[in-house]
Amino acid sequence: MDRKTIFDEVRRLLGRGFRPAEISALDAAISRASLPQGEPLPCPTSIGDAGIVLIKHFEGCAKVRPDGMVEAYPDPASGGAPFTIGWGATGADIAPGTIWTMEECDRRLETDLRRYSDDVRNALGDAATTQNQFDAMVSFHYNTGAIRRATLTRLHCAGNFSGAAKEFGRWNKAAGRVMAGLVRRRAAEAALYCQS
Repeated sequence: MDRKTIFDEVRRLLGRGFRPAEISALDAAISRASLPQGEPLPCPTSIGDAGIVLIKHFEGCAKVRPDGMVEAYPDPASGGAPFTIGWGATGADIAPGTIWTMEECDRRLETDLRRYSDDVRNALGDAATTQNQFDAMVSFHYNTGAIRRATLTRLHCAGNFSGAAKEFGRWNKAAGRVMAGLVRRRAAEAALYCQS
């Protein structure tokens, strides 16, 4: 199916270009319409390259020592727990003084991304989902752990993609304060979510 022809015709009928959320919604509708009757658009099962790039960009791999080892650091908002290491890894195994090799950081990211992708896939069920939408939601969940309780998940599952995209920006606080880094991350996730 030639999606460009459809998009061009709808642009002509509207007499204007598309908003990002409209592109995502129209693309998902075309995907659903092109499937055999009653068959849902398959939800991705793992994060794609765009999502990994986004997560690595915002998580960074901070506290790399001169010897190449990576050291755990405290949460920027609380100044304490949870301690983080590598590409944003947290957990009971990470505390002040934890030191990993870069290879350990990369392996942990792969393991965590599988787990977070599974969480998002389970939360979305059979909801029509593009790879970019899925990647944005995995990044969101990786950072917040909130995929099951977030309004954006409910709106996405209901097919309200523009409403879901707006919800990312609500998750911009840590320790009760708006954090500039979270504002930037949520904007990047919403932009990825809206890409066709």
